[in-house]
Amino acid sequence: MKIRAGFHIGYDCENPTPMLLTLNVFPSRWADLLTAQVLSFDRPIDVSSYTDVFGNACNRIVAPPGRTTISTAFEIYDDGLADPVPYGAIQHQINDLPDDVLVYLLGSRYCDTDRLADFAWRTFADTPLGWPRVQAILDFTHQRIAFDYMKADPFRTAFGGFTDGVGVCRDYAHLAITLCRCLNIPARYCTGYLGDIGVPKDPNPMDFSAWMEVYLGGRWYTVDARHNRPRIGRILMARGRDATDVAMSTAFGPAILRQFDVVTEEI
Repeated sequence: MKIRAGFHIGYDCENPTPMLLTLNVFPSRWADLLTAQVLSFDRPIDVSSYTDVFGNACNRIVAPPGRTTISTAFEIYDDGLADPVPYGAIQHQINDLPDDVLVYLLGSRYCDTDRLADFAWRTFADTPLGWPRVQAILDFTHQRIAFDYMKADPFRTAFGGFTDGVGVCRDYAHLAITLCRCLNIPARYCTGYLGDIGVPKDPNPMDFSAWMEVYLGGRWYTVDARHNRPRIGRILMARGRDATDVAMSTAFGPAILRQFDVVTEEI
């Protein structure tokens, strides 16, 4: 299967503004690219590249005053297979986890485990360990939050999504990640492209999507509390502890988002 994807994102800055960008396809998918995936800018800008501590391919720029539009367009091969469901995958004892996985048990900016730990143990302690417990968390989160694109809130944490009962894909991911971590299941945040491939078209505007990965049975598995079903055609961009680590841009000064157009479609 071939997928065409890309975006146009525009920012207005009053002054020269340093920015970190996490807008590239994740390196594990580079071998699937059928055309180059390169960030382009509508004005002369010096760009440097680096790999962050989570393995994400990032860029640094200084956006000049005025409007700066960042774009990319590419084609990528996808095997067309749905997310694997890890039936029977075990949950590891903490002492048996690899060192680099331990960070995904800790609270973070949007995953406030301290506020949800008691609830998590009261609610899920009797569920079987491993995949059945993760599925119970996904089911709960899927039912707890009502999707509403107009009620996105960049300040909402997992506990906020739990109490508000409304949000967007990042809120589903943050809540499910937090409940997993409370129950000693490593979980990390993912962002990328997820078009309406193999499913009815979503009437909401096209956006980057957020999902999560859980560590069971010695490997990471993709799961998605918003849709709560295996999907096809995901294109991973970045992974981290929560949305802070994978923000599409981090501006060190005022930068107002003026344009945001994302495309993901099967060709």
